[in-house]
Amino acid sequence: MESDEDKMVDANDVESVDDDFYSGELEDDYYYSDGDDGGGGGGGGDDEDGPGYDFMAEAADDLVEDSLYWRQQQSYSVLKEDDIKQRQDDAVARVSTVLSISKVDATTLLRHYNWSISKVHDEWFADEDGVRNTVGLLDRPVAPISDVRELTCGICFEFFPPSRIVSAACGHPFCNSCWSGYINASVNDGPGCLALRCPDPSCRAAVGLDMVNMLASDEEKEKYARYLLRSYVEDNRKTKWCPAPGCECAVDFAAGAGNFDVSCLCSYSFCWSCTEEAHRPVDCGTVSKWILKNSAESENMNWILANSKPCPKCKRPIEKNQGCMHITCTPPCKFEFCWLCLGSWSEHGERTGGFYACNRYEAAKQEGAYDEAEKRREMAKNSLERYTHYYERWASNQTVCIIGTVLLNTHVYVFCFVNSSLGVLLHANLSFLDGTISCPLFI
Repeated sequence: MESDEDKMVDANDVESVDDDFYSGELEDDYYYSDGDDGGGGGGGGDDEDGPGYDFMAEAADDLVEDSLYWRQQQSYSVLKEDDIKQRQDDAVARVSTVLSISKVDATTLLRHYNWSISKVHDEWFADEDGVRNTVGLLDRPVAPISDVRELTCGICFEFFPPSRIVSAACGHPFCNSCWSGYINASVNDGPGCLALRCPDPSCRAAVGLDMVNMLASDEEKEKYARYLLRSYVEDNRKTKWCPAPGCECAVDFAAGAGNFDVSCLCSYSFCWSCTEEAHRPVDCGTVSKWILKNSAESENMNWILANSKPCPKCKRPIEKNQGCMHITCTPPCKFEFCWLCLGSWSEHGERTGGFYACNRYEAAKQEGAYDEAEKRREMAKNSLERYTHYYERWASNQTVCIIGTVLLNTHVYVFCFVNSSLGVLLHANLSFLDGTISCPLFI
């Protein structure tokens, strides 16, 4: 067993180091490092038989693979549902083999420790009994079943023969019907069913995947399997779902990469750190503030302050975009006032400047009565103009990026199709020259 432990420690050295990276304690300068240069060239040597159809026939396929999977060579890899399932099964098999436990117990352990193999190994070999008690993996029943003809279900308190009684590792007896109802209700409550325990209130024994498959309905089995698969991504610090709508791929990010921008198979590019759209070289904090500013009510209030005035009577904001200075508030207020001085219109007329001027306002303005209000309104207007300036350019850039992505994908697939067609024609001509076919084809 000592040799197994040595192998296990060696295999998990990298994972232990990775934990520091995924803890989120990264310096700002780290984000701007260009650690993804790394020579992407692979094998430029020709085949021993020289160039031929094998190269041309595979050129289109290689181009597609390069365009889809080049992203896996450096800092991350994109995982489809089958890939996630395969990695999950590999992790379960690895823990089961090293710890000499069943795959059901290994699944329970990994899920409890967020699918971190190194964490499972560290905790298990440090205190196996403590881990078993915490996770609920009992090595012996706490309520052994005696050899009797009938047993009492702990939920419905009915008597059943032992063949219709099922127990978890703890040994507490419950009938099949009560077990099915308990498991189905837990699964319908959501992903919390992955931490299912024995129905006995005083027992912490874990209810594993084997009992779910044995006692749950087909619909609940499918839900449970879906929750378990998603937990591998959602509980794992190294993986995240692609945030693009409708995409079911996940991204596994490698520690030590200097660039957080990743590109999914669906062609959506995003920042793995904050899951927002790819924004390098801008840091995640600035992007978060920008998104908050776009969604917050502060800019609405700035617009109201810069482009409206409150009704002197009901205080509702009113925008004036044309016409004279005679303003009538909407019902039920209907207060009539001067737009400039906000005084009652009944006190205005020809003597105060008519409909397009206000002598009272001009006199009060010269005395500085409106300085504070005008200053606040001017500041709001300047802030709004500055925000609008940058927002329009940001929105235009977003539109251009979307259009560019669509055009780029179209050109890539057209290029692949043309290359594939040329490869087929070249092979036909070479085969004709060799005398293997009777009908010539020319490019």
